[in-house]
Amino acid sequence: MERITPGMLRYLGNTSMAITILCLRESMFVQSRFPDGGGYFVGKDSIPTESPIGYELKLFGRSLLKPPRATSYCSGASYSAFIEALNFILADRASQLDFEHYEAVRMQELDGGRREDLVKFWGYWNADGFGSHYALVQYSGMGVGVKPEEAVPGDFMNISWKGGLGHSVVFLGWYISGDSLKYVVYWSSQRVTNGLADQIVPLEKIKCVKIVRLTKPENLFQFDVDNEVNLDIEGDEIKL
Repeated sequence: MERITPGMLRYLGNTSMAITILCLRESMFVQSRFPDGGGYFVGKDSIPTESPIGYELKLFGRSLLKPPRATSYCSGASYSAFIEALNFILADRASQLDFEHYEAVRMQELDGGRREDLVKFWGYWNADGFGSHYALVQYSGMGVGVKPEEAVPGDFMNISWKGGLGHSVVFLGWYISGDSLKYVVYWSSQRVTNGLADQIVPLEKIKCVKIVRLTKPENLFQFDVDNEVNLDIEGDEIKL
């Protein structure tokens, strides 16, 4: 599939909306690698261990992950869309990425071991709760939180289910059916779709959400890798 290039981004203007469009487009690029979804698997203690995404994800040609499996799970899917977006938004500044910040966004330790939750960028993104907010808003200052009614396709969203646990997704839109039932549409990796795919879910299943928009990708080069994050934040109720 044809991808957005840095030249196209300059044409659109380096605005938050252009950046969000690119995040949406890059989720489609990740999906194109796995037409059948690629499979879904979670199990950090399994041998081989779980893989966030099923291909070698790179930032400016530098490996972030040697995938233990060809499968994926939700936060790995959304993070891959984020990283692929950075590859284009910041392509002409790749040489500015120092080792400290490259190491901070890696999904594995340098020896190939699993990067644990709450350890640096990916560790916050992958953590239980509102990972994209922890990583983009608090840890790196690369994004801002937005209310559900202000969300646009390409924003990153964490869902807290009424039944427990959560989901990390790329937001695609809201949908109201002919019988007035309300839904959210998103892209991620989930078991019921055999991995990567769009999914539509009734809002009645959702307790709350936290939505984040990438606005300052250039902070990749300068955030404090030792920043602390407040995990005790509340989600937003969806009121449409």
